[in-house]
Amino acid sequence: MSYEIVGITALWIFLFGYLIVASIDFGAGFFSFYSIALGHENRVHSIIQRYLSPVWEVTNVFLVFFYIGLIGFFPDSAYYYGTALLVPGSLVITLLAIRGAYYAFNTYGSSKENNKIYVGLYGATGVLIPAALSTILAISEGGIIQEVNGKVVIGWREFFTNPYTWSVIVLALVSVLYISAMFLTFYAQRSGDQEAFEVVRGYALVWSGPTILASVLAFFQINKQNPEHFQNMLNLSWMFIASLLCFLIAIYHVWKRRKLGLSFIMVILQFAFAWFGYGRSHLPYVLYKYVNIYNNFTNKTMAIALITAFALGLVVLIPSLILIMRLFLFNANYVRGNSPKKG
Repeated sequence: MSYEIVGITALWIFLFGYLIVASIDFGAGFFSFYSIALGHENRVHSIIQRYLSPVWEVTNVFLVFFYIGLIGFFPDSAYYYGTALLVPGSLVITLLAIRGAYYAFNTYGSSKENNKIYVGLYGATGVLIPAALSTILAISEGGIIQEVNGKVVIGWREFFTNPYTWSVIVLALVSVLYISAMFLTFYAQRSGDQEAFEVVRGYALVWSGPTILASVLAFFQINKQNPEHFQNMLNLSWMFIASLLCFLIAIYHVWKRRKLGLSFIMVILQFAFAWFGYGRSHLPYVLYKYVNIYNNFTNKTMAIALITAFALGLVVLIPSLILIMRLFLFNANYVRGNSPKKG
């Protein structure tokens, strides 16, 4: 396997990790606000807060690795994406700062009261951040970034009037809520909180339909935006069929209220098949027609250093996540609202 393939695979793995972990986090934040706004706070808010408390501090590690790796493996991507991501990137940084401030004050502050304005801002970041981040997928298909007389020009009119752009944004929004609701359904059942379980199970079932419809819409919009990529996706159609089958299995178990751990594993596989199918069919381009993984790759020395760093990062990050899960998320006392040290 070439350095180029190893490099792009490492990036895609870290971005997939961020997709799953951050989706649970962002969606849980939105549902936390939603529960307070509808007066369901006593039913589901505590479950959500018990999940968020130990997890929020490690979520963005995946994203940091991805951006460092993107620039490191493909230096030309900074030239093209630098201008394009100035607005959405600045927005994401601002929203992450707001989200981090809420976490800090809510977790470590002396007052535990939930101010609706603060919680509203926090909940809004849960949908605005994935919407802003998803724009990179729309831009990567080409037709929006142009190089004119040696300068990168962003076609903002083409960006905002492009149906594919909005299909990707919608897909990002509903996917975040779906992934989060599916996890919280499993988490609520494990906690033994039947009332919270029924509420978040309803969220999962409600958002499952829009997720699959948005996926189909985005899939066919690619044909209009980038026919070459669409044809490559058809050549890998088995991956997207496998994704659909995983979706059906996951929803079936939620509907039957059984095997919810297996159900969430199916959700992970559902997005894994779709995510890696999309990424594989997008090759050899990082940015269509401008950044090619073979023509715009870094030098061999830098590649080896980055691959080593990414491997060591996984060695540290994965055990850390497993430890968090064992100490908090899947600790029998903690999920029931007790200290994980008890018992």
